[in-house]
Amino acid sequence: MDGLHQSTAGFAEAVAGADPDARVPTCPEWPLRVLAGHIGQAHRWAAGIVRSGPSPVPDPFDADPGRPGEWPDWLHRGAEELAEAVLAAGERPVWTFFGDRPASFWLRRMLHDTTVHRADAAIATGAAFRVAPDLAADAISEWLEILADPATPTLKPALAELRGTGQTLQLRPEAGPGWLITRTPGGVRWARAADTADVTLAGPVEDLLLVFTRRLPLGRVTVTGDRALAEHWLAHTAA
Repeated sequence: MDGLHQSTAGFAEAVAGADPDARVPTCPEWPLRVLAGHIGQAHRWAAGIVRSGPSPVPDPFDADPGRPGEWPDWLHRGAEELAEAVLAAGERPVWTFFGDRPASFWLRRMLHDTTVHRADAAIATGAAFRVAPDLAADAISEWLEILADPATPTLKPALAELRGTGQTLQLRPEAGPGWLITRTPGGVRWARAADTADVTLAGPVEDLLLVFTRRLPLGRVTVTGDRALAEHWLAHTAA
């Protein structure tokens, strides 16, 4: 829960004093006020799911974070609402897009969503962005868990394009185990492993996360092997 609060605080700092109408380069359809609205809205939406069950995915343009000076308090209240809901739920399974899971699923999902959008905010405002290596690594793993779930292509059919015939991609951080991804006819498979691959992306784990989530260009990391395979992957995981 501390991670969610810290990431939310980092987001609030990144947007402090910025133009709410400024466009977000990595979310080009959104001005900064919609990005901020999405974060607080998503935390409250997830809290509602934990407490009461599924509800329609809200439209970020419908969120009202208030005046920019009110954003920090509004954002912190949303994070606190989610943390309290998860704490109250304990081990009780709750609804997710992938079947019933422990309530902590939503805490982890919102933590990583907030972390990546904090990068969006930093890119838009020129603020500093750093993420702890263990948090960046878990964000990569969580994204791969989502992509590998059989339900995901039914929720977002474009992700079916990630299927393949055994092509492999590897993310190799400077420290710790990497990720080996295999594109199979049945979908994405992955493991924490170091091995040869058709294409390898190597660099600091923070950069790997931001390239993998299309917040930084592919050239930010070292690419060895079939670059077109990496480009295809990134093109077909676009939001």
